[in-house]
Amino acid sequence: MGKGRVEAFSDAVLAIIITVMVLEMRVPHGADVNALRPMLPVILSYVLSFIYLGIYWNNHHHMFHVTERVSGSILWANLHLLFWLSLIPFTTGWMGENNFAPAPTSLYGVVLLMAAIAYSILQWVIIKSHGRSSLLAAAVGHDLKGKLSIFCYAVAVPSAFVSQWIAGALYVGVALMWLIPDRRIERVIYQRRE
Repeated sequence: MGKGRVEAFSDAVLAIIITVMVLEMRVPHGADVNALRPMLPVILSYVLSFIYLGIYWNNHHHMFHVTERVSGSILWANLHLLFWLSLIPFTTGWMGENNFAPAPTSLYGVVLLMAAIAYSILQWVIIKSHGRSSLLAAAVGHDLKGKLSIFCYAVAVPSAFVSQWIAGALYVGVALMWLIPDRRIERVIYQRRE
């Protein structure tokens, strides 16, 4: 099967997730900058989640760029990823509205952890479908960055009950690690063309 519909559907779902997330933010009562002060945790959690969704969209786009065809297992793995990403607005709102309290901050990490695992599963299913000599397999290699992300989330989830600052630092650290453009797929494409 062609991959166009999967890409279009995934793009639409991610756009809706971002839209839902921003619509959950309430306009403050007051016309001065001080009216935003109580909303700072909500704004910070929104910015972090927007960055995460942007990272997933970017990497999903790159992954499907080198995916030649889709199968039923790829479709289900993609839906699995979208399921976990669709929970980000809820956990973002709960965490921000409660000033990064331990339980919401931990649940936010659970959703990030499960999304990272789902992304790894999708990547694995595509590689299995296309073979170990595929562009995606060559690009991701042992995927140390992906494994490190999962490890950091797994540490952050219980850490939220010790210190929300530790959990938050891990969430920001993983986002920064992925915010630096991951050129593995692009590099493999250009190497194969030469």
